[in-house]
Amino acid sequence: MTESTNKPNTLFWIISIVALIWNGLGVLAYLTSAFITEEMIEALPKEQQAQFLVEYPAWYTAAFALAVFCGVLGALFLLLKKKFASTLFIVSAISAIAQHIYIFMNIEVPSYIMPVMVIIVCLFLVWYAKDATKKGWLS
Repeated sequence: MTESTNKPNTLFWIISIVALIWNGLGVLAYLTSAFITEEMIEALPKEQQAQFLVEYPAWYTAAFALAVFCGVLGALFLLLKKKFASTLFIVSAISAIAQHIYIFMNIEVPSYIMPVMVIIVCLFLVWYAKDATKKGWLS
């Protein structure tokens, strides 16, 4: 294996760390939705309870898990300067898009800001990892 002699700039490290935090928050959201108990749901305000009472299909849950866990792994690979980050971000983006299309088509969403922002961030990370590879920052 050869190491790249191109050193990433400071912005690369900032984006990589922010990507890890962003996707880490996604993992927390997934784990919360997967393991929340009835008692925890009852303790939430009424408007927040509704989102935890929706029955999602298994493929949706799988897409959610793939999106967030591939996103975290992609951010870790970005920090390790490995070009496999691009592949992980592509899987994350495709999964997030599938998940959000289901939401847009089947569930009344109070605001589209966060779902659209998730898709934009996913697509940005795919582009950024590919661009970092072209610049020789990832090997």
